Order: sequence, then structure tokens, then C-alpha cells
Amino acid sequence: MSDKVIITCAVTGSAHTPTMSPHLPFTVEDVVAESVAAVEAGAAVIHLHARDPRDGRPTPDPAVFSEYLKPIKANTDAVVSITSGGGTGMTVDERLEIINVARPELCTLNLGTMNYGGFPMIDKYRGQWRFDWEEPYLESTRGTPFVSTYADIEHMLHVVGPETGARFEFEAYDVGHLYTLAYYLDLGLVQPPIFLQTIMGVMGGIGPSVDHLVHMRQTADRLLGSAYEWSVLGAGRHQFHILTAAAAMGAHTRVGLEDGLYVGKGRLAPSNADQVRKIRRILDELSLEIATPAEARQILDLKGLDKVAF
Repeated sequence: MSDKVIITCAVTGSAHTPTMSPHLPFTVEDVVAESVAAVEAGAAVIHLHARDPRDGRPTPDPAVFSEYLKPIKANTDAVVSITSGGGTGMTVDERLEIINVARPELCTLNLGTMNYGGFPMIDKYRGQWRFDWEEPYLESTRGTPFVSTYADIEHMLHVVGPETGARFEFEAYDVGHLYTLAYYLDLGLVQPPIFLQTIMGVMGGIGPSVDHLVHMRQTADRLLGSAYEWSVLGAGRHQFHILTAAAAMGAHTRVGLEDGLYVGKGRLAPSNADQVRKIRRILDELSLEIATPAEARQILDLKGLDKVAF
């Protein structure tokens, strides 16, 4: 793996809702400003979801994504990784439309269908909702799984990647997802270097313990050998504990208000950049050097910012 650490910042996501933090960006201006500030703080990769600028609900609308992408490109040299996961209830075609339109350097590829549970957050915020879509949206995760079938994965590998030139941020929420990735690597449908994002602490996926982190790393080493670059994110209150352990084990790191809303115990993060600055301080204390966007492109073998369609 690279001896420089790629910091990814996931600036808004689709799991949290506006009631949960006044700092969660959802207007176009705020998403762009948060992305630019995160890059200035040290993020090499910006991971993007889109939200309706009127009320913050997740949207797959390519027009909204385009309003983010152009000014981010104009004001930074960051790698942009666009979600292909979108939000609960979106169809696969809706989720992939922006990838086909924007032809980014990176996009996510979820390695399996799973129960992604946002409904446990309802009780904490019941009666406080800022917008009327929030509670029904979270409740929908009780009965609606996130869908990524083998056919969907193969479509990404056979069609989306080759036709757009995008490489993949492979998202593994549990150990079985690593076996799926290894299967497609063995078939020759996945080409190294693999950018593997290990997700710890989402309800429905593997829990946020260091033991599980070690197990995921050892399993990936056994199945993938030297073919991958390992990145880790920790969900919610476990965010920085997991990232510190992962960084000490040689991982790249992902922060951002998609993954966790806090920057310390009981302290909401005022911005994505504050989380980037915190993980950068931790990496500095571990004597680890962060990668620039140009270095991230080299590590991940990306096509370059001049070859995107935005």
C-alpha cells in the first residue's frame, strides 16, 4: 500500500437528515463551499451525494449534481467520487444516471444488497423534525433494503466502468463483501489497484470494533493480496476511534458529515473541514503524510481531471 494517506471527505451523504445537525449542507452553495474547504484542509477526494436544495432530501437528479461538480472542479484539483448508491428508495437506473453523464474519475460500487438501517435514529429526533420528509424517509429503511445484486455489480464492471472511464471506490460493509470482490478479481473483471472502502458501524453491516477492523484487514490481505489500497470509515460516534486504529494499521481514511456529525464527544462538527483538520492532526501525530490530489490519482491509477465530463 501507499506510504501516503488519502483523506476522503464525504460532505453530505443520504443517511443523516437536516434536523440532526444545522451544519449538514444541502443547498448547492453550502455543498460546494464545504467541499472546497475540505480540500483546502487536506482532503484529496470528495465523495458526493446530492440533496434537493429546498429541503435536503436525497436526490439522484443529475442537474443538482452538475451544480456541485463544475464549481468544485473550478476551485480545486480534488478527485471527485460520485455515489452510485444514492439513497433509500432510488432505483439502480436513477442512481447510475449521474455516473453516465459526468464520467467521473471515481464512483462507488456497493458490494452487496443489505439492510441499511436508519430508523433507529427516529426516537432521538421525534417531534423535532425540520422537514416532513425526514421521519418517513428514515422509517422506510426498516422495510426497504439497499439493493446491489450480482447483476448490478456486473453491470458496473462490464458497462459503467469501461464506458465512462471511472474507477471504483468499492464499498464493503461486511466480510462477505470481500469475498464478492475477490470473486470478480479472480475473474479478471476488477483491475488493481483496488480502492477498497471498509465501512464500520452502519446498522446492517459489520460493527465498529478494532477486532472486526483487524479481521477485515486480514481477510482482505488473504483474498486480495497486494492488489488493493485500503481505506476505512467509521460511522457515528465511533468515527475517529476506528480511523485512528485503521491509520496505525496502514489505511487511508474517510471523514465527513455523511459518516458522522460530531467532531468530539457532545460537539457537533461545525463543518466538514473541521473533521478533515482533526484526522489530519491525528495522522500528523502518527508521523503519517497525507496525499495530495495528484498523488491520490497516481496511487489509484485514475484517468485525470481533464477526462471527466463536467
